[in-house]
Amino acid sequence: MKDSLKPGVTHVAKIKIDKDRTISFMGDDLRVYATPRMVLDVEHTCRQLLLPHHDGGEDSLGVRVEIDHLGPTLLGQTVTVAAEVAEVEGSRVIFDVNVHDELDHVGKARHIRFVVDTEKQGGRLAKKKAQLAEA
Repeated sequence: MKDSLKPGVTHVAKIKIDKDRTISFMGDDLRVYATPRMVLDVEHTCRQLLLPHHDGGEDSLGVRVEIDHLGPTLLGQTVTVAAEVAEVEGSRVIFDVNVHDELDHVGKARHIRFVVDTEKQGGRLAKKKAQLAEA
């Protein structure tokens, strides 16, 4: 991880709320931004923030999301997902994230990611796959 990753570093994503990002269980007239999709958008935005700060062979994994979905966002609206690095402790990075649509503050989150060596991670996964095959 590069020294450029410090508290206060930010990244903003603008995301159009399409049908796949909405709930369907209350019918088409009541489609709004789904909480699981907000979680995914928070994770992706934080990962995008980290990418320029990685050394070769690094990526990151999300390990925790605390989220408050504060209000509805309608199908067709655009959300702004604003992530800020709150803390960096070794390979652990903590983010504070706010989500706004054109009218309201609709979400806030705290997200934790770990920066990992992709080769080592691949080895851990191969080991688990082998264990599964033996079980």
